[in-house]
This record gives sequence, structure tokens and C-alpha cells, in this order.
Amino acid sequence: MSRGTVVVVSGVRQNDGNITNFVLVNCLVAAWAGLLFGYDTGGVISREAFLRKFFPSAFKEREADNENMYCKPQNHLMILFTSSVYIAAMVSALVASPVTRAFGRNNSMRISGATYLIGAILSAAAANAVMLIIGRIFLGIGIGFALQSSIIFLSEMAPAFIRGALNFILQLNVTIGILVANFVNYSAGHIKGGWGGRVSLASAIIPALLLLVGSLFLPDTPNSMLDRGQPADKVKKLLQKIHGTSNVEVEFQDLVFATAAAKKVNSPMKNLLFHPKYRPYLVMCIFIPIFQQLAGINAITFYAPTLFKKLGFGHKASLMSSAITGVVNVVATCVSVASVDTFGRRPLFLVGGVQMFICQIAVAAMVAIKFGISGHGNMSKSEADFLVILICFYVAAFAWSWGPLGWLVPSEICPLEVRSAAQALNVSVNMLFMFGIAQSSLTMFCHLKFGLFFLFAGFVLIMTVFAFFFVPETKNVRMEAMDSVWREHWFWGRYIPEAQEVSDCEMN
Repeated sequence: MSRGTVVVVSGVRQNDGNITNFVLVNCLVAAWAGLLFGYDTGGVISREAFLRKFFPSAFKEREADNENMYCKPQNHLMILFTSSVYIAAMVSALVASPVTRAFGRNNSMRISGATYLIGAILSAAAANAVMLIIGRIFLGIGIGFALQSSIIFLSEMAPAFIRGALNFILQLNVTIGILVANFVNYSAGHIKGGWGGRVSLASAIIPALLLLVGSLFLPDTPNSMLDRGQPADKVKKLLQKIHGTSNVEVEFQDLVFATAAAKKVNSPMKNLLFHPKYRPYLVMCIFIPIFQQLAGINAITFYAPTLFKKLGFGHKASLMSSAITGVVNVVATCVSVASVDTFGRRPLFLVGGVQMFICQIAVAAMVAIKFGISGHGNMSKSEADFLVILICFYVAAFAWSWGPLGWLVPSEICPLEVRSAAQALNVSVNMLFMFGIAQSSLTMFCHLKFGLFFLFAGFVLIMTVFAFFFVPETKNVRMEAMDSVWREHWFWGRYIPEAQEVSDCEMN
């Protein structure tokens, strides 16, 4: 264990005690929720070998020879089916909000692991399309509950001075899940007799069991325990285990105050949406997930296999693309874990945004010059190598900035009374836009061609400007003292009442 530091942020003294094994173990277990999302995201397209019997027309279209790098054969029914999990996750995240608040963060994670396990079993054992669809629905429910509850758990359980790093472990598990799914799918593809797809889908049982079994041993967070009426001495003992010190009275009183405010709120989602006091949090929980999806990561990862195919990798192009970008994704996320609590959230937002913007513009320019409007053309090896480097730099920038920060910042900024609702909104908006981009990316690429990269570069520029002007720095600030950060912001300060005025605010 190492000793925490004492810092002063916005006039609030922070003494976080030790980094205890208790905190590390519990946060590592809760972060396994990222494996569920990552494994599904990384494997859904690769499992088409198994889906061939249910959507045969999709594969006939994909097997057609098409040298145009912009326009690829697509089957809208297949795309709708594979991306439908995001709609299920969007709806389940909203359902998870009152469940998480009423029954605790750990119980929501147990629901997540159980439903994802059911979905994995149904998908692997599917005898017809109906079973596949039902399996996808259960997978989506599991992902929605996982993202809604585990991120709150991580933010509330972690001491302020390492909250970013411990929260980022969830995103690290997402990237590991994606990478593992791609390699599992590649290996399963060599299994004869049509069992490869079932093995790939059945492998999702492993992360589901990890989260389900692990969550059985997780405590609830101190914030949730007080909010649900648990005894004060029990909450204090948990705080002492978390911080490795008996000096927790200041934080306990902060929690008591936050709980008193939370109990005045009968409708958290209604207050979040309509009460002026919560306007800053509402804006962040809507725009940050939107910008995360509009950063263009899906366009880049879609284009990468096409590039590798033109480099001569043939049928292994998809594997090479997944391997290289996947490893870069994991390594860059590790960098962000080590730096987020040292450099802060804003620098990562801004540096990552600038780096993504430059890479998107450079990729767009090279593709425009070499392939033009027609989509026909060739690159020299040195040009292709440089383009691969640009793609890796872009993936790395996303992985250490907007990728993990898109989950961290909305989870740590909101007061207790609307925290569960706000995280549900964050997840739902993220899933909605992820679904929309999955549905439209092939069509947009075909119509906009290299202009799609310029379009996403424009979005990156907008979101970087947004972060510069409207996202305050929140590192090393206890969650229950976060109002002070917003109150001092040049724009958001007009919405946050002074501490003595909070009790007078009318809550619905």
C-alpha cells in the first residue's frame, strides 16, 4: 500500500489516506464489467460465420468482388440485428437507474452478469433466428446494467486522488475484451463442422461468470449505503477500510449532507432534465457521450481492414487490422490509467482532441489524393505504412482521451441525488449514437467517401473547443465536494447555488 497525498482543491482539504488492497480488489472486480461490453463489441461482426445459416443473403453480398474502397456490400437486416444490442442496452440502462439507487450498485452488477450469461448461452445454443434475437436482447440488458452501475461503483469507491485511474480500468477491460474477441473469433474460424461460431459466442460466458461471481463478494458503496438507510457506524467502517485510516469524519459528514439532499428528490430523472441546478450535469451527460461516438473511431476501424487488404494481407487483413489497432488501444489506455490523475482530465481531453483532429485530416487528405472520388487506386508501401501509423496515432489518441473520459467524467461530476439517473442517461445516449453510427456508417462512407473523415475531423474540432471552454478540471476532488468546481466555473457557476441555498431549492 502507498500513502495518499493531502491536496487542496477549490478550498476543500483532501486527505485520502492509503491506497488499500480492499479498494484495489473491489475496483478490479467491478471493472470486469468492461469485458462484457468489449467482448461483444469486438466479436459481433466476426461471428458472421455462425450467422451464415440465419442470414445467408448477407454473405453472398459480402463475397462479391468489389474493388471500390468506399462502397461495400451491406445487408441492412444483418446490420440491424448485430447492432440491436445497443438498443437493448440503451433501454436497460434507463431501467437500471432506479434499480441501482434502490438496491445498490453491487446488486445491479449481479443482474448484469446474470442476464449477460443468459444471453451468451442462448446465442451459442441458438437453433433459429428467434433464439439469436432473444440472446442479443439479454446481452444488451447485461451491458446496460453493467455500464450504468459499475462506473458509478468505481467512482464512488475510489479515493479522489486515484479515482481516474481506477475508473479507467473499466475502459482498459473494454479494449482487452475487444482484442480477445477478435483473436477468439479468428481461432474459432478454423474449427470445422460449423462449431466455430458457437465456440466464439459461448466464450462470452467467461466474462459473464467473472462479473457475476465477483459481484457476489462486492460491498455496496458508502454513498449508496447511506442513501438506502444503512446504519451510520457500518458506513464509517467501510470508509475506514477504503481509506486505510480512521480519520474519515470529514468525508462521512459530506456523505450525510449529500444523502439529506438526495432524500428530498423524489424524481431524479425529472430533476436532472428540468431543474436549472442540474443543467451543467445534464449537458455533460448528453454531449460527452455524443462527442465520444462522433469522434470517428468507427470510421477509422472500418477503414483499417480495407487498407490492410490493399497491403496484400488478403483474408487475414481483418485480423491484422484488429491485432494492430487492438494492441495500440490497450497500450494507450494503460498510458491514460497512469496519467489521468497526474495531468488531469482537461489536458487529456485537449491533447487527445488535437491529435485526433490532425490524424483525421491527414488520413482524409491521403485517401483523397490516392483514391479520389472513384475509390479506385493504389498506394506505395511507404505511403501505406505511413497511413497505418496515422491510424495507430488516432486510435491511441482516442484511447487515452475521449474513450475512457467519456465514461469517467459524467460519473464523477453529478451529486448523489441524480447520480444514478445521470449515468443511465450517459449510457443511453452513448448506446443510441453507437447504434445510429453502426446503422449508417457504411452508407455514409459510400456517399461521402473520403469526406467522411473530414466530417469527423470537424466533430473532433467542435468537441475539443467544447472541452476547452465548458469542461472544468475535476481531478483530486471528492465527489461530494464537486459543486465547488462548478460554482467557480465562468459559465456553469450561474446554475450552481451557494451551499447555504441548496436546502432551499425546491425538489420534485
